[in-house]
Amino acid sequence: MTHIAVIGGGPGGYVAAIRTAQLGAQVTLIEREKLGGTCLNVGCIPTKALLHSAEVLTEAKNAATIGLLIPEVGYDWKKIQTHKNKISTKLAGGVKGLLNANGVTIISGSAQFLNDTVLLITEASGKTAELQPDKIIIASGSVPALPPIPGIDHPNCIDSTGALSLDQVPENLLIIGGGVIGVEMASVYNQFGSRVTVIEMQPGILPLMDGELGDMLRKKLVRDGIEILTGTQVLSIKAEDNQMTIQINQNGTISELTGDKVLVAIGRKAELAGLTLENTSIETDKKGIIVNSKMQTNVANIYAVGDCLGKTMLAHVASQQGEVAAENAMGHTANYDEKTNPSCVYTTPEFASVGLTQEDIRGSEKDYSIGRFPLAANGKSVIMGDTEGMIKIISDKKYKEIVGVHILGPRATDLIVEGALALRLESTVAEIISTIHAHPTVGEAIKEAALATENRAIHWK
Repeated sequence: MTHIAVIGGGPGGYVAAIRTAQLGAQVTLIEREKLGGTCLNVGCIPTKALLHSAEVLTEAKNAATIGLLIPEVGYDWKKIQTHKNKISTKLAGGVKGLLNANGVTIISGSAQFLNDTVLLITEASGKTAELQPDKIIIASGSVPALPPIPGIDHPNCIDSTGALSLDQVPENLLIIGGGVIGVEMASVYNQFGSRVTVIEMQPGILPLMDGELGDMLRKKLVRDGIEILTGTQVLSIKAEDNQMTIQINQNGTISELTGDKVLVAIGRKAELAGLTLENTSIETDKKGIIVNSKMQTNVANIYAVGDCLGKTMLAHVASQQGEVAAENAMGHTANYDEKTNPSCVYTTPEFASVGLTQEDIRGSEKDYSIGRFPLAANGKSVIMGDTEGMIKIISDKKYKEIVGVHILGPRATDLIVEGALALRLESTVAEIISTIHAHPTVGEAIKEAALATENRAIHWK
């Protein structure tokens, strides 16, 4: 029986462990902290739990506009935190149950490479042992990245993990970084009443997403009361009179901002420390471990998946890569293809993208058609009172194949699945148009956007 060792129990690792077990392997999974990794414990899941609480609070505050009278709207931060933690605990328990059901041996501890084939396992109890599996899958994850800013080591400078477990909602929150983490946290704490300022070096927020929809989201967040400073560099951080002061340079103008907490959200970096990769022949670059489309490193018996590659750091990417690595490790043939990878931002409204953006096709616009459909013209969005946003479809003119779908609006992160499937099947605009979409739904706006690529949207002129 093939023995597989998986280092890390996050979305990449536990999926790889389950899949290799399904294929008949003897599997040992080594996790030094909590099963579920960053996503389940201090990332995707707890963040979305806080966002859901914030969304419900905002809806309750606006309930009078649809005739619902709620005499007192408020929140209990401790109960919100308890609810968030309960969800993470429940889902992490579910992961453990799935691993056990598939016969995976779970070791609570850490793994170090002694060479290309042998691991030194140090259990939480301190007990050590050598393990020599047939194949190894590395899924060691990532950690928050910290820029070299003077004063960033102050206790009131927190990372995304700290932002999820604050004792109370800060009155003033300064966020360094306008990427996904920074913008989501800005949306959460703004809805709970914080005065939020986002500082971003790039010209706009969410630089990897569709620019047009990103600008729309920025305007909405600003209308909600979030201050967004782009093209702005943070020079230093210091503590004064129980307040944090940030010195910034915005287009050559030096000024200061003050707040109770500073959230550093400039992204994450591969977690390779402690693996002792220097004892192996595994090739790495400045981002992380190098693999091919089979998720195989240059060492034939070693695979790597997820954030430790230092590339697309998303839970669903890690899980897909985990399945690919597992199947190849067990003698099957599978390849990872990022074409259908959706990017999701859980703000209010939500923002989701898959495929090419308008920025990607810049310079060759004549070869593409762009269809836009505003959600202000969508019946379900009007009913929900959530009409901020648009659905945008990019198709090539030669074959009318859909190459990009971008959604800003309610439940965008659920709707983007249709776009990802369209890219996987190489669907044409005609195939989306000829598919009956239920009414009234937000999803029927996808068909309208497809119609708009041919200038024949029915419900918008």
